[in-house]
Amino acid sequence: MFAYFFPIVLIVASNIVYNVCQKTTPQNVNPFSTLLITYLTAALLTVLAAFFYKTDKGFLESFNKLNWTSVVLGLAIVGLEVGYLLAYRVGWNIGVGSLVANIILAILLIPIGILFFNEGFTLFQIIGVALCIVGLILINK
Repeated sequence: MFAYFFPIVLIVASNIVYNVCQKTTPQNVNPFSTLLITYLTAALLTVLAAFFYKTDKGFLESFNKLNWTSVVLGLAIVGLEVGYLLAYRVGWNIGVGSLVANIILAILLIPIGILFFNEGFTLFQIIGVALCIVGLILINK
């Protein structure tokens, strides 16, 4: 049970810290200066964590198995970081901006899941999407 819920708790807790940090980053700081420190911190933590995460392949040995996804994920992360930072700088509220972005994201991921990952989609999920769209309209009024 712990292994099932822990990743979601980690995502939620990390997202709270992430959004609070993005919202409170000084306005007069170049976004890419803060990203450099952010990524240096993340890189250090990643290297340290690699020593404790045991798999059948070693840390350096795993580099041979990597593909294009790691590079594209890096590009996407920079886009996320700059996007949130700029959204908060132009005045989005911390709850509303994140909510709007995540609802739109979830709605756009539905066809991707169906088309590329053979995920199902039920009538209840369609109703849920409709309610999310109504919610987006209401929250932006």
